[in-house]
Amino acid sequence: MRDPVPPLQCDLLLEGGTLVTLDPTRPVVESGFVAISGERIVGVGESSTAPEYRADRVISCRGRLVMPGLVDCHNHLFQSLGRTLGDGLPGWDWLSRFMWPYAAAITPEETTSAVFLAAVEAALAGTTALLDHHYGRTDYETTLAVAAALEEVGLRGVVARGVTGGYTKLAERQGLPREAFTGSDREEIDTTEACIEARPPGSRVAVWPGPINTVYTGQDLLVAAVETARRHGTGWHTHLSAPRSDPDVYKEAYGVRPAMWLHSQGLLGPDAVLAHATWLDEAEIEAIGSTGTAVVHCPMSNQYVPYGVMPMRQLLDAGATVAMGTDGSTCGHRQDLFENMKMLVLMHRLAELEPAASSAAEALRIATVGGATALGIDAGRLAPGALADMIVLDATRPHLTPAHDPRAALVYAARGNDVTTSIVGGEVIVEDGRCTRVDQDEVIAEARARAAELIGRIGLA
Repeated sequence: MRDPVPPLQCDLLLEGGTLVTLDPTRPVVESGFVAISGERIVGVGESSTAPEYRADRVISCRGRLVMPGLVDCHNHLFQSLGRTLGDGLPGWDWLSRFMWPYAAAITPEETTSAVFLAAVEAALAGTTALLDHHYGRTDYETTLAVAAALEEVGLRGVVARGVTGGYTKLAERQGLPREAFTGSDREEIDTTEACIEARPPGSRVAVWPGPINTVYTGQDLLVAAVETARRHGTGWHTHLSAPRSDPDVYKEAYGVRPAMWLHSQGLLGPDAVLAHATWLDEAEIEAIGSTGTAVVHCPMSNQYVPYGVMPMRQLLDAGATVAMGTDGSTCGHRQDLFENMKMLVLMHRLAELEPAASSAAEALRIATVGGATALGIDAGRLAPGALADMIVLDATRPHLTPAHDPRAALVYAARGNDVTTSIVGGEVIVEDGRCTRVDQDEVIAEARARAAELIGRIGLA
């Protein structure tokens, strides 16, 4: 007679939910379990065949959908106090008449309040990791306070410190305000380097260089920022060719299209994360794809501004990593990647008048696996060994009933407020739709008061 098999020990056991794993070998498990020890997943499978676990805590997920946490790879969290303003302004006017005056006027205290507000919203909506392209107040203390706020809410990710440097001729020509360019190139690199040293790779929230825009950031400064990233083993982040006019503006100034200049300087690669990448020619698509560069699709803001439709299929076919971003609250409005997944599918179907142009399964991969790849984190899937970053949604609600295809239900019917539980690194940071680490009511009240002061002071309302 065999000795009985002792139960396996784990810290947290999610039991009985429908798992959308993002693991191609078993994408959906109808009634499954996820076992977590420490920061990692140690078991995934069907509940009926699960080994016996002795768990410190068990969460029943019957009537729930369980999936990897969403990864938001392009955001500007400090913008949240300006939500709903700037409506109807085209790209360059939006920057010069609204966003740069807002960024120049915001105080460190207002910045931190704005970031807490947006981070809480993101966590409640199922985002477990994000990249915050932070500009405005980018001094050493404020940059680190932004990173600390994200960590306090419980998220993981990156603060890409916005790097502007000296006032370039191209910035002047496009009417950007001089006060937005406050430091010398040397000062920008020194401050960025100090922030990286304080929050190096491996930190729960790390700091990367974040040159603001390939078009109006000086070329020498952009090269220096990437050299800084590579010296410290981090990634780097910037905007690339979002408005239709950007490639022509850049070529007129420098004699080359922006993505091809990045390629010629050896700046593309898996450590580069490029936001929007809307207006690319075939040579640029090939350069981005062949180097394994990551691009961030922002469906909501690309329609709102509007910028246009990213050549997603061509980029994927060329070998690029495609991730997803909600963008800042003043052009994306909601920190809700469910909304953006649905928009991604529909905008490509409409642009090509072809129902096979994209799919729910593809949108899910981009918002999870694609984002985790871009940020260099071992997440985005429910599989043993992966980071225990996952979310649980209430599938008993009318708009998620029935969910014959759970992947389609998540993309076309779910919204961020369907999330009941968020787990990051094995820790429950949202439970029953409430943040566990911060008082979200206090965060919202403070943000409301500071927004009124900020917007009243600069007269943008």
